[in-house]
Amino acid sequence: MIKLLILDVDGCMSDGKIIYTADGLELKNFNVKDGFAIKAWVKMGHRAAIITGRDSSIVEHRAKELDIAHLYQGVKDKRSVAMNMCSELGIEPHEVAVIGDDLNDYNLMQWAGLAYTPRDGSDYLKTFAEVLDRCGGDACVREMIEKVIRRNGEEEKFLALWI
Repeated sequence: MIKLLILDVDGCMSDGKIIYTADGLELKNFNVKDGFAIKAWVKMGHRAAIITGRDSSIVEHRAKELDIAHLYQGVKDKRSVAMNMCSELGIEPHEVAVIGDDLNDYNLMQWAGLAYTPRDGSDYLKTFAEVLDRCGGDACVREMIEKVIRRNGEEEKFLALWI
């Protein structure tokens, strides 16, 4: 059973585009459908983490908004961070699902029990990860979460949150 989702931001939770205003403010575009599914996952008693290579106050705000308790930014070695976090939480690699879109996610995705990549993810990741129908920023995280919920046999628990 998957107990922990590890999410990448740019290219998964967002479309990978970074917009800067004339004042130097950074803007990101998040999909509300992803947020809906992440919140449901957490409400179901599971854990979610963001491990990203960039630092952004926007990501910190989004993590708080979605009740994501584990946020790691500016990470160069995502796999090591995930291994340490899982050791502290008592979670085994086979209980982890990861979504990533580029080569900085490769080692982490190889380590995890389940690996997913958006349709527009790196071809190198597509050699071993399940390729989602949706692109990054287009509710691909939602798609992944629904697949994991089905795999866990938790559809009734998921639907019970809303009906």
